[in-house]
Amino acid sequence: MTTKYLFFTGGVVSSVGKGVTAAATGLLLKERGFKVAVQKLDPYINVDPGTMSPYQHGEVYVLDDGAETDLDLGHYERFIDIRLSRVSNFTTGQVYAETISKERRGDYLGGTIQVIPHITNEIKRRIGLVEKETGAEIVILEVGGTVGDIESQPFLEALRQLRNEVGRENCLFVHVTWLPTIGATGEIKTKPTQHSVAALRSIGISPNVIIARADQDVDKGLCEKIALFCDVDKDSVIPMKTADVLYEVPLLLEKLGVGDLMLTKLGLKSTRKPDMRPWKKLVEEVRKPKPTVKVALVGKYVELQDAYMSVREALKHAGLANSVEVEISWVHSADLEKDKGWDVLKKADAVLVPGGFGSRGVEGKILAARYARENNVPYLGLCLGMQVMCVEFARNVLDLEDANSSEFDRSTEHPVIDLMLDQRSITDMGGTMRLGLYPCLLQKGTKAATAYAVPRVDERHRHRFEFNNSYLEKFKEHGMVFSGLSPDGKLVEIVELANHPYMVASQFHPEFLSRPMNPHPLFVGLLKAAKEKAKK
Repeated sequence: MTTKYLFFTGGVVSSVGKGVTAAATGLLLKERGFKVAVQKLDPYINVDPGTMSPYQHGEVYVLDDGAETDLDLGHYERFIDIRLSRVSNFTTGQVYAETISKERRGDYLGGTIQVIPHITNEIKRRIGLVEKETGAEIVILEVGGTVGDIESQPFLEALRQLRNEVGRENCLFVHVTWLPTIGATGEIKTKPTQHSVAALRSIGISPNVIIARADQDVDKGLCEKIALFCDVDKDSVIPMKTADVLYEVPLLLEKLGVGDLMLTKLGLKSTRKPDMRPWKKLVEEVRKPKPTVKVALVGKYVELQDAYMSVREALKHAGLANSVEVEISWVHSADLEKDKGWDVLKKADAVLVPGGFGSRGVEGKILAARYARENNVPYLGLCLGMQVMCVEFARNVLDLEDANSSEFDRSTEHPVIDLMLDQRSITDMGGTMRLGLYPCLLQKGTKAATAYAVPRVDERHRHRFEFNNSYLEKFKEHGMVFSGLSPDGKLVEIVELANHPYMVASQFHPEFLSRPMNPHPLFVGLLKAAKEKAKK
């Protein structure tokens, strides 16, 4: 069959839920028997988010093939339960870098390089890679940012051209907008939506469907008004009230008939009836009253919780598996260094230390690891969280006072964490770490092996530094267990403490492979131990 395209654009404001809406729509189409692929088009000029501040961009989501991508790809993978690749995300920076590289090689034979056609052609080429690589019947494309942004204009122009090339009958433009409420009157306003649609139409694109987001119920009259002023069918304006449970979004869209509407407009017929029962059961489980488990998340970027989006979702998934409500306490690691935040940490049933880069707040993370070890508090360390656990162990159990990571102290006498050998000649920062899926062999009888219940796993990495094997035997002698190793035995993947309820840490990022219906074993193990502690 001819590949069909769903283009998601955003209006009025950013962070309107476009990524979640696109992901949930993908689930509805997959449930109807179609092979779905997703792609995010990011307008910023950075080559990828790998070198961007988490405060500006949120988390960097890593794929199997090592691509450092936008956090929306996490939504796509979690909702649709698919594994994406680097063709599923590209930026203006990548488009321009490729185009300039071709010009330098002389590929354009001295022609004048312009946004149209050269930049738009490169955008369309990259869009075409998704269908070629995945064989998807329906490709969902989300354009980052908001209509009217200067940065996104080449993307929208490329989509306009693509619509004409593949045929209007094979494309559907879905515009996700925000309906603000005037506080004084409680009145919902449609004018910003009208303006954003007018901006879209001014560049030659008329939306086929409008998803109108709001914090309260949107009545039929308002939907008819939007349809009239924005020139779309009445049944194509979908009122979407903010959901209190993220995973209810697919159910709400299904109830509103969005899946069938998309297929009708694309001229497709469903090959099977969607089964949304697992999602209904999931949402029911979320809403059930459950005992609360408190997890202290000790991070460097806690002011912006999106910096830990996948960690937060993985904790929720594991909470459901353990029938507990997870209450996350956000603790800034730098505060612990100033003797603040300890009251929050001491009330927690578990401590989680996620990844991060740079020396700021690292000593606070080391203090959190020491507290968890000395007080038998369940602990899970992710990437840097594993490294600080090892540094703390070296300092306070092995009495190596100067122990550190050479990332933070190049002159340390005891670099228990050191730069990986294959990283030592690298000068570029972007896309040069150990990235993507690597195998890990689990050691029998360990907590990690019990959690996974398989002898080998493949997990996603994003790091430059690793455990220094010169210290392996000394750590073992004092009770550190190396429960996960690379197949050649050279890279420590998982560490844990023998005489501790649950002090486990991984060099990889398990949060990227957690799913609502299939929570990650290491997170499940953490909350199981936390639940037992809370009972005591």
